[in-house]
Amino acid sequence: MSSIKQLNSIFQEIFDDPTLSVGLETSPDQIADWDSVAQVKLVLAVEEFFGVRFTTDEVAGIHCVGDFVTAMDRRKGGTA
Repeated sequence: MSSIKQLNSIFQEIFDDPTLSVGLETSPDQIADWDSVAQVKLVLAVEEFFGVRFTTDEVAGIHCVGDFVTAMDRRKGGTA
């Protein structure tokens, strides 16, 4: 399963919406319930699911779904 499909599943779970569909450009402006609390839940869920840990700077730089992918790629690639 691709990262975006896995992220979509995480977003569906966090926002309790099985019909939710996210893309790389999806941002908090497009999901009404994506607030700071949801952001923390998303970060924790993504870290747990993918077995990565984001730095504080990486978390601060997450403003859309694509930023999650970029941060995960950095963590999995071993570069910071």
